[in-house]
Amino acid sequence: MTEARRTTLLATAALLSVTACWGSTFFLIHDLVERVPPVDFLALRFSIAAVLLLVVAPRALLRLSARARRQAVVLGAVYGVAQIMQTVGLAHTPASVSGFITGMYVVATPLLAAVLLGNRITRMTWLAVLLAFAGLAVLTLDGLSIGYGEAITLSAALLYALHIVGLGAWSNAGDAIGMSILQIIVVAAICLAASAPHGIVLPDNGRDWLSIVYMAVFPAALALLAQTWAQAHLSATRAAIVMSMEPVFATLFAVWFGGESATLRMVVGGLMVLAAMLVVEIGPRRKIEGEVQHIAV
Repeated sequence: MTEARRTTLLATAALLSVTACWGSTFFLIHDLVERVPPVDFLALRFSIAAVLLLVVAPRALLRLSARARRQAVVLGAVYGVAQIMQTVGLAHTPASVSGFITGMYVVATPLLAAVLLGNRITRMTWLAVLLAFAGLAVLTLDGLSIGYGEAITLSAALLYALHIVGLGAWSNAGDAIGMSILQIIVVAAICLAASAPHGIVLPDNGRDWLSIVYMAVFPAALALLAQTWAQAHLSATRAAIVMSMEPVFATLFAVWFGGESATLRMVVGGLMVLAAMLVVEIGPRRKIEGEVQHIAV
């Protein structure tokens, strides 16, 4: 196995770990937002994550070039707005529908990568994209009607796709820590600004604080750091397909720890998404598709 192949597999494993972290938060958030408003929760979560990373690696920001800082600010702004829009959409949309629409970044990512980066996508990769999309539908969708919440959530999905494409184009392994810190600072600032008009509601018990700290450390700080590093070695489309495993992990955690019952639909949908990831990892790829195209701004 070549060094490049080993690095690619390690990046895939890192991104898969990120999606597992994200999936572990769904049943926690579902319980927490009954007591803490969603935007306030996001503000607390990303503020704690920003402080943590600044304490651990205070010089990483100083090592960033001016161009890398600009790129990180743009990426953080896109991600922060997407977080808020998804949260607002979830307040007006059933969770299953929200999960499906959010997962549409799997389809939007290769389209944006083709338009913005000139990526050529093979038939095998399109097969994986459509398989992941169908798996998400089987796994999450009970019914779908288009309204305000669905439109906001779709906008969030497009922003997530844009973030994936931008991160793939701008990230590099050497700047991963600094770019992650700056992105999280920007996300925290946006969420704090959104919470400011009504004042931030703080948790009133230790269990809720523990949940927020966990989600700040692992699914926020460490996960964005791992995603930034991994996408320096993976194309945007491959990253999106791997990340489509998030609702599969969310379902597993909901069954294991949230008290939900496993169903045939969960199993079939999860296997379809897993098959999509295996197709894109194992199937033959043209050289151009395996390359990570970095662009400067």
